[in-house]
Amino acid sequence: MKAIKKSLTEEEYLYLDFSHQTKGCIFPLHTSVTLFLLSYCDCKIFKICLVVTKEVSTDSSLLRDDLIQDVEIQIISRQELPPIVQNCCLPAVVERSDNFCRAGLAVVLRHIIQKSYEADPLKKELLELLGFKKTCLKACAEVSQWTRLCELTIPLAIENFLRESSDQPPTIPVEILQLEKKLSEPVRVHNDDKLRRQKLKQQKADGVGPPLTKGKAKSKVHMQETSEELDSSSESLELKVAFSKLTVQEEPATTNREPSHIRKAKASDLPPLEHVFAEGLYFTLADIVLLPCIHHFLVIICKKFSEKLVEFPLLASWYQRIQEVPRVKTAASKCGIQFLHLPKLLTVSTEQRPNLSEVPGVEEHSDPLFIGGPRPTMAKLMEKGIEVMFSPHPCPTWTVDWNVLPAAVSPKEGKMSSDRALRKQQQLNNLVYVVTNQAKPGDRIVDFCSGGGHVGIVLAHMLPSCQVTLIENKELSLIRAKKRSDELGLSNIWFIQANMEYFTGMFNIGVALHACGVATDMVIEHCIKTRASFVTCPCCYGFIQNTSKFNFPKSEQFKKTLSYKEHMILCRFADQTAVQLPPQRRLIGKQCMCLVDLDRARAAEECGYSVQVISMEPESCSPKNNMIVGVPI
Repeated sequence: MKAIKKSLTEEEYLYLDFSHQTKGCIFPLHTSVTLFLLSYCDCKIFKICLVVTKEVSTDSSLLRDDLIQDVEIQIISRQELPPIVQNCCLPAVVERSDNFCRAGLAVVLRHIIQKSYEADPLKKELLELLGFKKTCLKACAEVSQWTRLCELTIPLAIENFLRESSDQPPTIPVEILQLEKKLSEPVRVHNDDKLRRQKLKQQKADGVGPPLTKGKAKSKVHMQETSEELDSSSESLELKVAFSKLTVQEEPATTNREPSHIRKAKASDLPPLEHVFAEGLYFTLADIVLLPCIHHFLVIICKKFSEKLVEFPLLASWYQRIQEVPRVKTAASKCGIQFLHLPKLLTVSTEQRPNLSEVPGVEEHSDPLFIGGPRPTMAKLMEKGIEVMFSPHPCPTWTVDWNVLPAAVSPKEGKMSSDRALRKQQQLNNLVYVVTNQAKPGDRIVDFCSGGGHVGIVLAHMLPSCQVTLIENKELSLIRAKKRSDELGLSNIWFIQANMEYFTGMFNIGVALHACGVATDMVIEHCIKTRASFVTCPCCYGFIQNTSKFNFPKSEQFKKTLSYKEHMILCRFADQTAVQLPPQRRLIGKQCMCLVDLDRARAAEECGYSVQVISMEPESCSPKNNMIVGVPI
């Protein structure tokens, strides 16, 4: 009870978009998903506000069938949102202080789960929704194709499908085909080998046919037979493991040692594990997100185009199985979702089944490591007049007078060694100098990928006439930053836990210290869209790869000279700048680092920016000591 009372005193507002409604469905679907999770968690610790963008009926009784029963919901206009939320995409959660906001579907849902558990620690099953190591949907959508599919593309695709469905057979969203394909792939879990050996033992005991060998893919017939076995037999290993989690029991295990032929079986000869839920064996937040979306998709399919249902046997099995999860039916009914009774799917012919091999993959894999050094690539660039070139440092000896600043401003207040704290101060000297020389009173400055706020807190303290916003996906880092800010009494600072694409506010200067991989490119792109200046210090060049948003090389000049593979050679070797490496190798790493950043600079110049690539001073402040400084012309 003490935990519940504590949570109730920490008043938080949950803001959800509301455009319109149909039977059992609130639009946008992000709102339906959030309300379903609140119902599943039986969470009543947030004050819920539906945010409308145009005139809609404020008669809450008209919404009652589709919203959570016995939860008070307020309807407000976008103009009534707190200023910090007006700069973010919804859904969003704001603490009473109005300077700490969590925005974006995955971040908000994870927060609801955490707060629900804190309010009632007996509900340990809620934490299981966050998956193994509590990372379910934690990676941002630009990096994880699975997060992107669940959080962004499937809800949007289903919304468009519901809007466009007519009496004509619809075009099935490619995202639905991707999900069906995902459910056909073998499951990988942390105890994969152990469970597969248990499954092999079970198959041998049941007299089931021999397992797959050499890692070959299953035929469609075998896949369907296995899927049907999984659905019909409550004794299958996958179902035992999955539902043991849901009933808070130990996973099935054998007390006797496995027979020698099972123990010695090659990994390639072990049978694959089948999907029980969306991510594999366990019911997670991904299933919560997908359920309202897939339900409304199936409603249209069953009502108007029932012959299409046979194309999605795995999705239909998932939909039926998820209803067996404790509390799901109750939570769904409170949200106006009435589950469908799907017909028993007959054997699907090859002609009826979609060709899943032609569906784009859900996961995007990076290229394997390249063989060979960077010299041929660098020589190719030199032939086109592209050479390593740094702009002069505007003020190499300038430093912040750290001795006169309050202790909480200095990175020494963080949990780091004195040597590392000194290097961090040196890095900040460079970024702070450039930003403070550009900033004007009233400017808005955004510290992207802010971490514990080392950059943003210094800027907020030194530029009291500017508004500084810290954006970071890691909650604990932002909480530490807010604690330091509160100690300083800063009133010109905001904290937003979100992926940067959910920040929609206008700003004048964007800054990022050691934004990893393509995060630097995301920061530069965000600044260019807003016509803001940018000061970035890149990091983790080896993580750079083509994504849904970016293709490398980026600039026309580099594209005409290098292939993607050749550019990746530069990126891989750009990470070889550690002090432990031989000097010559570090020099080549530094040159590759400069060339990768020159490509970024040229791409920004093509968008109307004046850009410099500068080496931070002293160079010993970090192995990743480049700064890319851009100002709109």
